[in-house]
Amino acid sequence: MSGRREAATDTRRGSGTLTSSVSQALRDDIRSGRYRPGEKLPSEAKLKAEHNVSRTVVREAISALRADGLVDPRQGAGVFVLEPAPAPVLPFQNVDHARVSSVIELLELRAPVEMEAAALAAQRRSPAQEEAIVQRHRSIVLCIQNQQPAIELDFDLHLAIADATNNPRFVEFLRIMGHGMIPRSAVLEPSSEPANNDYLQRLVEEHERIVAAISNGDIDEAREAMRIHLKGSQQRYRELIRQF
Repeated sequence: MSGRREAATDTRRGSGTLTSSVSQALRDDIRSGRYRPGEKLPSEAKLKAEHNVSRTVVREAISALRADGLVDPRQGAGVFVLEPAPAPVLPFQNVDHARVSSVIELLELRAPVEMEAAALAAQRRSPAQEEAIVQRHRSIVLCIQNQQPAIELDFDLHLAIADATNNPRFVEFLRIMGHGMIPRSAVLEPSSEPANNDYLQRLVEEHERIVAAISNGDIDEAREAMRIHLKGSQQRYRELIRQF
């Protein structure tokens, strides 16, 4: 009789919703430290009374926690809280910019993706997207002329080009890489070092060629200009890293 009453209650309130509610409450309890790793969760009867649900809902909630690797049900012993799994390392977040090899790896990865992004931008850009690309390039030039760091603007320019492909995956790719995709912030900051200022001048010229090709709708030239820019960056980075 009790089981039928519980089933009827779950039907009225929505078993799936109840399961989600209980499993979320238990997740919160585990994260807050109410139930610590190695400790045993309260019995089914206690959880049933605490959350005012049926044993079926409690069991489904425990199954959900087990699937997420949060608990370990042991037959005859109870349900034990597990140590939290280490947070996954996001891609491109552990790049060591002090190592030339790490930076070259990023540049090699960027080359084919951004070459195609430039080509698609030349083909698909809207007037507003073209204006955004041109404006961001001008902002870089102005920033360098005023002896101000340009790393944020450099990243924004590449994002604008990716956006002009009208394929959101290109933007997602660059955002996942983050500002680490710019080889070295120091070389995007004006200094008294002649080599550094030469780098900035070549950077402006290469960006100018990419932007012009996109504005002109020249697909092949846009792709080639981006190839030269990123391949050149690899070589320049090797040269600069030896001088700093």
